[in-house]
Amino acid sequence: MGYEKNTGGIFMPSNAIKMGGQFLVEHMRGGEKIDEFLCDNIVVNEGLDHALNVILTGGTQVGTWYLGLFEGNYTPVPTVTGATIAAASTETTAYTETTRQTYNDAAASAQSVTNSASRATFTMNATKTIFGAFLASNATRGATSGVLFSAARFSASKSVVASDQLLLTYTFNASSV
Repeated sequence: MGYEKNTGGIFMPSNAIKMGGQFLVEHMRGGEKIDEFLCDNIVVNEGLDHALNVILTGGTQVGTWYLGLFEGNYTPVPTVTGATIAAASTETTAYTETTRQTYNDAAASAQSVTNSASRATFTMNATKTIFGAFLASNATRGATSGVLFSAARFSASKSVVASDQLLLTYTFNASSV
């Protein structure tokens, strides 16, 4: 097939292309950062198909992407979709913001796109254990439609309490190696 999966993405040696992303998670409590870690993601089949359709076949681009969190002890698989991610992962709704948080990215530069200048903030309103995050096209918490682009299980779950904040930065890179 000409590709191999590796940490954080896909590598296609015969085509000399590598693409993948990472979530940077910052855990805040009382205004102080108590933890920070990087987590590699998978770009799911639906996300790959969407990208190919937009780039090469004139498919409709998603105007706004959204970040979500999940509390299920779940490891994302390539076949999960925007229609199934909420149930499969037990999407959390235990935050004060009324929708999934907008992924406010900057224009791609140096073959990278990120929301590092405008991180997504989730203000928790209950005690929960958070296992991972995802990027989808639907803003509605628990949505069963839209396009899922990527998802990640954190290397270690995060225990949060009410008023904690989880700040998410998602960075997607592509390179011709």
